[in-house]
Amino acid sequence: MRFLAIFLFCSLVLSASVSAKDKEVILAEVGPYKLTKTAFEAKLETAPPQIKMILAHQPELKKALIDRWVQIALLSLAAKDAGLDKDPQVKAQLEEATRQILAQAYLQKKILSQVKPIQEKDIEKYYQEHKERYREPEAVKARHILIEVPQGASKEQEAKARQKAEEIRKRALKGEDFAKLAQKYSADPGSRNKGGDLGFFTHGQMVKEFEQAAFALKPGQISAPVRTAFGYHIIKVEAHRPAKQKSLAEVKDQIKEEMLQEQQEALLNQALQELKKKYTTKVYPDRL
Repeated sequence: MRFLAIFLFCSLVLSASVSAKDKEVILAEVGPYKLTKTAFEAKLETAPPQIKMILAHQPELKKALIDRWVQIALLSLAAKDAGLDKDPQVKAQLEEATRQILAQAYLQKKILSQVKPIQEKDIEKYYQEHKERYREPEAVKARHILIEVPQGASKEQEAKARQKAEEIRKRALKGEDFAKLAQKYSADPGSRNKGGDLGFFTHGQMVKEFEQAAFALKPGQISAPVRTAFGYHIIKVEAHRPAKQKSLAEVKDQIKEEMLQEQQEALLNQALQELKKKYTTKVYPDRL
């Protein structure tokens, strides 16, 4: 993981290559390329947290980054000498990379730079206007054991599945570990290895019959076999969480982030509409 992270970061360091100014400290030179200490440290400041953590514990790895920069610079010069920069496939990749870099630069410097700071009063107003969005719905946490009944099952198969479900339920009621019973008998591949654990779920996430039975149970209770299109379920509810209105304090940071994103999206959409008027744009989805 450490070497992978270092490798991924090296391309960013290479992009920091600049022509050295007078009095700038040079860390490495390869032909026309120069890596300055200022540019190198600036890139380290914007490195992902994983990289920063690695370098904080092993600062000697900075030398590995410089060595990798040298390797990439050498290979890029060799590629130019070999005429690979004129190869159609390479040229297309360079053009695509240039488009992406320019688009990102325009987005940051010309569009997102217009984003206005979010004020406290704006956050409170947004909360009041979208209060329902910050309401936690009623939820239950449950485990289940599914005894499958194949489609088109005969009456005999149906009765056999129900009887098996009843027997397993009786064992659970007598105190056998529900999770272990689920691991042994449940036909649900998604939850069987987790002891039948379904986690928390809200209204509308499960089939109707299952949901009605689960929400009717109190924590610790085990249902009678519940028939659904999948077969017979034995449900054990472990927790019941009532609906709750989140306070402004709980969602303040979330609201601020949402407001920033909405502002960014609005600015981007506005800019794109204006750019489409300026530059001829044609899309042919029917040619896919």
